[in-house]
Amino acid sequence: MPDLSAQFAGIQWWQLLVAVIIVILGWIAAHFVHKGAAALLNRVPNMPEGYVQPVARGAEYLTIAFGIGLALAILGANIQPLLAVVILVGVVVVLVLRGTADNFASSVMIQSRGTVQVGDIVQVDTPDGAMTGTVTELNARAVILVSSDGATVHVPNVKLLSDSVVNLSSHGRLRSEVQVRLERREDDTVDALLSRLTGVAGTASPSISDPAATVQAVSPERVIATVRFWHPPADGVSATSEVVRALSDAFHAEKREATVSSAGAPAPLTPPDSV
Repeated sequence: MPDLSAQFAGIQWWQLLVAVIIVILGWIAAHFVHKGAAALLNRVPNMPEGYVQPVARGAEYLTIAFGIGLALAILGANIQPLLAVVILVGVVVVLVLRGTADNFASSVMIQSRGTVQVGDIVQVDTPDGAMTGTVTELNARAVILVSSDGATVHVPNVKLLSDSVVNLSSHGRLRSEVQVRLERREDDTVDALLSRLTGVAGTASPSISDPAATVQAVSPERVIATVRFWHPPADGVSATSEVVRALSDAFHAEKREATVSSAGAPAPLTPPDSV
C-alpha cells in the first residue's frame, strides 16, 4: 500500500489553499453548467423532458470531476490513472450512445431546417418499399408517421436526414392520374373525347382542379388516354376515387363502353381492339 503521507509531505500551504479554491470554484461552475445545459436543451423543439436533466446532470458531474482532478494535480498527485479511467468511460459512453447521439443531432438539424413538420405528408423508403404517411410527432429520436391504413411508423432521425425523403405537402397540392380506355364511335374526334374527359373530371369533386387529358393510343375503335388532375395532398385516394366514379357514370349514361382505372397496367405489345 503506497505511503500517502510521504507522497503529500512536500505540499506547501499555498498549494493546499489553491486546491481548495479550485474545488470550490469547480463546484460553483458545475451549478451554472447544469442550468445552462438545461436551458439550451429546453430550447430545442420537441425535446423530451427525460433527456434534459440527465444530460445537464452529466455536464455538472463532469465539471466537478475536472475541478477535483485539477486540484489533485496542484497538490502533486499522479492523476494519469484517473485520466485513463475517465477517457475509457467516455469512450464506452460514446459507443453505447452513438445511435442516440446521432438521432439527437439529426433531430436538431431537421427541426432547424424545417425539412418536415407535424401535419406534412411524406414518402420514405422502408424495407418493404416506399411508404407514405402523415407526420404526427417529431422527437429527439425519430419522426412518427401514420400511414393511410393506420400503421404507425417510427423513422429514425438519422435515416430521415441521410436518405431521400419526398415531402408531398410542401406545395399544398398533388397531381394524380387515372387511365381511361374509351370506345370511339364513327363521329368521335380525339379532341372531342379529350375535352369530354377533362370536363367530367373537373366536376367530379370540388377539391379537384386543373384536369388535363393526354392520348396514349388511338385506333378506329378506341382511345386510350390519361387524365391528370390536382388535389389537396390529403385527398389523394378520395379524389382519385371520385374521378373514377364520375368518368364511369358519365360514359355508362351515354351507353359507351369504357374502362377507367386508377392504376395503369402495362399495355400489351399487340393491343386488342376491344376496350
